[in-house]
Amino acid sequence: MTVSEKLRGIFADTRPLKSPHYRRLWTANIITVIGAQLTVVAVPAQIYDITGSSGMVGIAGLFGLVPLIIFGLWGGALADHFDRRRLLMVSTTGLIVTSALFWLQAAVDLNNVWALLVIFSVQQAFFAMNQPARTSILPQIVPIEQLPAANSLNMTVVSAGAIAGPLVGGALIPIMGYEMLYLVDTITLFATFYAVFKLPALPAHGRAEKVPGLRSVIEGFQYLRLHHIVLISFVVDLIAMIFGMPRALFPEIAHVSFGGSPEGGMELALLYAGMPIGAVIGGMLGGWISRIRFYGRAVLISIFIWGLAMFLLGIAFEFAPELRMIMLVAAVCALAVGGAADMSSAAFRQSILLGETSDAVRGRLQGVFIVVVAGGPRLADVLHGGVAEFIGPEATTWLGGLLVMVGMVLCAVLFPKFRQFSVGESVNQD
Repeated sequence: MTVSEKLRGIFADTRPLKSPHYRRLWTANIITVIGAQLTVVAVPAQIYDITGSSGMVGIAGLFGLVPLIIFGLWGGALADHFDRRRLLMVSTTGLIVTSALFWLQAAVDLNNVWALLVIFSVQQAFFAMNQPARTSILPQIVPIEQLPAANSLNMTVVSAGAIAGPLVGGALIPIMGYEMLYLVDTITLFATFYAVFKLPALPAHGRAEKVPGLRSVIEGFQYLRLHHIVLISFVVDLIAMIFGMPRALFPEIAHVSFGGSPEGGMELALLYAGMPIGAVIGGMLGGWISRIRFYGRAVLISIFIWGLAMFLLGIAFEFAPELRMIMLVAAVCALAVGGAADMSSAAFRQSILLGETSDAVRGRLQGVFIVVVAGGPRLADVLHGGVAEFIGPEATTWLGGLLVMVGMVLCAVLFPKFRQFSVGESVNQD
């Protein structure tokens, strides 16, 4: 084996970038994701700034969760009926408009948490409609064997933006205010709009003729019920996110435990950037992902490592007041390990879903996937924010990580077929 071949086996598999449509979307995402992550930091920081409550930051999860469920499921059904390019055009336009509304409320100094939450809900509705179509087109624009690599590349870009966004956003909020962060998000979204505009028509194969409604959504769940490998991939991710995602606690931890500003600051930025740092490193060194055949086992191990990282994060929070700087470094390292594990888990779970389901229902199952992937953390926001009011953010964090590890051990025992599932054991019954 030559040196170049060894390096290709270590570093990320870039073959999907040979597809011009994938390359254009991927490049646009590099631009867009930074602005999006600025908003991810600005919204909870602004809510905490207005209310001074982690509980209210957690309640924001409910305002995002309800439209995410409704429009995620319906958006998946729409992706199996309408041309997916057209659906992406409409939903991307909606994201641009809602981002502009975030900027407007901050620019006029509205200082109203309920207006902020309503805009957030509408934004999440458009996001939920956008993602099933965006992800379900991957098998239409890249070869099926390159799906793990394509998913890993996508995760790497999102994670890289999630490093720059929090670091820049957390540092600039006290200096430039929330409105500038929202404005950057609005402008950068036009890059994705252009990439979507350049796509060809992308109708679903075997799409239903009738306009989708509740029955179409139910058909997606019926398909899922008969495909247990895909179903369990959703279950394990829900366990990981609901019990092991403490992000709603970051503003309070940064302020109380690490002495950061209540309006944001570098401490908050580092906490938000920790997971993406690990995901980027994991993605850049992700050549091994394309060589793994036992997807189920890889998912279980990845999520167990995620749980262990969150357990160690909670321990670092416990000792933060006494050893502030040392524990801040330890917390960021634990978050980085968790981010790398989450990246690999997501790449394998998405590959199971895209590679092992029919294109006729792929949009609807992507809708379920989005509800799980994005809805799980929002449930976690509510759960962690509420529990932290009683036992504190530190104990809430390490207890959640412990529950994730126990959950993965139980899943490995209770679902041996998922544990043993390997690529090529198709669950697609087309």
